[in-house]
Amino acid sequence: MPKSTVTGRVRVVQTGSPIGRPADQRQTLVGLGLNKIGRTRDLEDTASVRGMVRKVRHLVKVEELG
Repeated sequence: MPKSTVTGRVRVVQTGSPIGRPADQRQTLVGLGLNKIGRTRDLEDTASVRGMVRKVRHLVKVEELG
């Protein structure tokens, strides 16, 4: 399967605070469309989104949407 193929959607929920975290982690949350605990975004399940989620995996929860 090519890397650019969209396989579905994921729901990303922010569960942790970016306070005291490195600036790149705060910016990754902003890139995902998150900025407050409890915020939720439904995003395409792409390699770039997965990479961003992996970087802040301790601050977010991910649910598969299909």
